[in-house]
Order: sequence, then structure tokens, then C-alpha cells
Amino acid sequence: MSNFGLAFVFLFVAVDPFGVLPIFISLTEGMTPGQRRRVIRQSVITALCVAVGFMYVGKALLGVVGVTMSDFMIAGGVLLFIIAVRDLMAGEKTQRIPSQSLGAVPLGTPLIVGPAVLTSVLILRDVYKPLPTIFATAANILLAGVIFLLSGLLVRVLGGAGTKALSKVSLVLLAAFAVMMVRKGIEAALGSG
Repeated sequence: MSNFGLAFVFLFVAVDPFGVLPIFISLTEGMTPGQRRRVIRQSVITALCVAVGFMYVGKALLGVVGVTMSDFMIAGGVLLFIIAVRDLMAGEKTQRIPSQSLGAVPLGTPLIVGPAVLTSVLILRDVYKPLPTIFATAANILLAGVIFLLSGLLVRVLGGAGTKALSKVSLVLLAAFAVMMVRKGIEAALGSG
């Protein structure tokens, strides 16, 4: 599999568009199609800017505060594992946030681009190189936007239970990815120490 393909798979799990879909539907309930499209556009642009920006300045920012990549991998993995387990065990994770900036916060960040994506882009940039990581990040964020655009159709086809089942599978994969990050972070810390 190509670097783009590998990065895409990791980021697909981190972005979790099917997990965010029920939240998107809840937050945009009652909006006109035009309003919903504006929210989607705002969320995609915000998510892209945050993810790509963090990919380039995140490592330097970590360096300023004295955090190594292995520290970040371990902390990010533990955090992702907690998020995955919490969301797996929780019932609903939706909440109403009426705002003109609904697409930017909470949809663009932290729902589309949250800790999972921020951690992933830093790691994947080093592992798979910047360009494939940027393309994989953009592809996943755009895919989330398309899924949001098709939300009405997807909910009718999958039903509420199907959408929740896909979200739960994504969370299990996220937990496994988190464990891998902790393992690789510990290996990196022990190898450099």
C-alpha cells in the first residue's frame, strides 16, 4: 500500500466521519439545506487549516515546551484510548451549540480535527512524509464533508442503529491505534534513552 493509502487509513479512523455524523445531524437539525451547506463548508475549511497548520508548527511548539515526539505519542495514545473507551461506553455524545460559528467550533475542531487527528498528522508526517500526509488529511476531511452533505440519505439507508454501529467499529479501531501509538512512543523513548 502507498504512503498516501496508509496515511489515509490511519486518518480515516482518527477523523471518524461516521462517528461525527450523528452529532452533525443533531447540531444542524432544523437548518435549511443552504444553512447546512454553509456549516459544512466552514467545518471543512477550519479542519483543513487546523490540521495542516498543526502539522507544520506543532512539532516546533512541542520543542519549545520540551516535549519529545515519543512523549507526544505516549500522551496522545493514552488520550485517544480514553476518548475511544469513553465514547464506546457512553450513550450519546451530542450536545446543542447554537452559534454562527457552528462549522468552525465544534464541528471543524474538535469534532473533525481533534486530538486524534492532531496527534496523527505529526506522527504521519515523519513516517510517511509531508505531501502524502497532507493529501490523506485533505481527502479525509473532504470525505467527512461529503458524508455530511449526504447525511439525510445515509441516515435513511443505514438507520440510526447502522450509523451508531459504524461509529462503534471506528472507536474500536481508534483504541487499537491508540495502543499502537503508546507502544511506538515507549519503544522510541527507550531506544533514544
